[in-house]
Amino acid sequence: MKIGILTGGGDCPGLNAVIRAVVRKGIFHHQDEFVGFLEGWRGVMEDQTIRLTLDSIAGILPRGGTILRTSRTNPAKKEGGMTQCLETLKRQAVEALVVLGGDDTQSVTYRLHEMGFKVVGVPKTIDNDLSGTDFCFGFDTAVNIATEAIDRVHTTAEAHNRVIVVEVMGRDSGWIAIYSGIAGGADVILIPERPFDLNDVAETIRHRHARGRYFSVVVIAEGARLAAGIDEQIVAEKGKKDEFGHVRLGGIGTIIAQELEKRTGFETRAVVLGHIQRGGSPTAFDRMLATRYGIGAIDAVHRSDFGKMVALRGTNIVTIPLKEALSRTRTVGQDLIDVANGLRENANRPL
Repeated sequence: MKIGILTGGGDCPGLNAVIRAVVRKGIFHHQDEFVGFLEGWRGVMEDQTIRLTLDSIAGILPRGGTILRTSRTNPAKKEGGMTQCLETLKRQAVEALVVLGGDDTQSVTYRLHEMGFKVVGVPKTIDNDLSGTDFCFGFDTAVNIATEAIDRVHTTAEAHNRVIVVEVMGRDSGWIAIYSGIAGGADVILIPERPFDLNDVAETIRHRHARGRYFSVVVIAEGARLAAGIDEQIVAEKGKKDEFGHVRLGGIGTIIAQELEKRTGFETRAVVLGHIQRGGSPTAFDRMLATRYGIGAIDAVHRSDFGKMVALRGTNIVTIPLKEALSRTRTVGQDLIDVANGLRENANRPL
């Protein structure tokens, strides 16, 4: 069987581990042939491919990024784009397509499924916000990177009696912020799920300093929102959108740091982790999860379980309809918010 593979959207650690698992089991157990499409859906539209063999995937398990490269190309937004994709797949004699990506990438996968092509999705989003699965690979690596950064700023914040605001990824959900904030002992955690009042944040910090703790660490997701609904988080690249209609975020940490210094009088600095969270080698957890997803994807192909996405439910790898996976954004639950509130001062304030 000839199978295509592509990686779409933002990169994250673990993509290569999925590719490796799909190709190894496909060749060893089914004598499959594999073609990789370069730079996500752009490669399908433009017929840019490489052959995936045992030699080409050798040694990629610990590598970050993706050997197939990626892009945020959306064929559904281009005239004739979906037809071009089908023509390329037919020309390459691809019988099934395995797609690694988040909700945007998988929305195109679902369109192909509706057009009658055989597809299987693999969940990939560093924000961990794709519905239907408990965890996405890359998330654990990002949390570990963010937690290490928070650990490091703790010492410099304490040495200088500073407030330090650490900005992490998270457009519509605060999974990285809540996990790394709790694990790193942050004093305030701000997530998109709970719009916040800057006066409440400032009061929490003043209260902490009043009892002799002369430094504070604030962790904020890039998509966190002020309770007043002011779009202050959209800064230098305001108005610029990708092909899926998302405004590019980044910079709310700097804005909040400036405001907190004005309102508290305490010296405040901002640290924006940005793409550092995406880079480097995946953790052992992510390598294992990505490998299980890859095996689950090739197994789904060979039992003709198409129009589905592999997912982690508890400790089991299952398949769910792509439509279900795209139905909503997976957000941080009240249980984790309660954990964070139970650890901080002024927990009655609705941060």
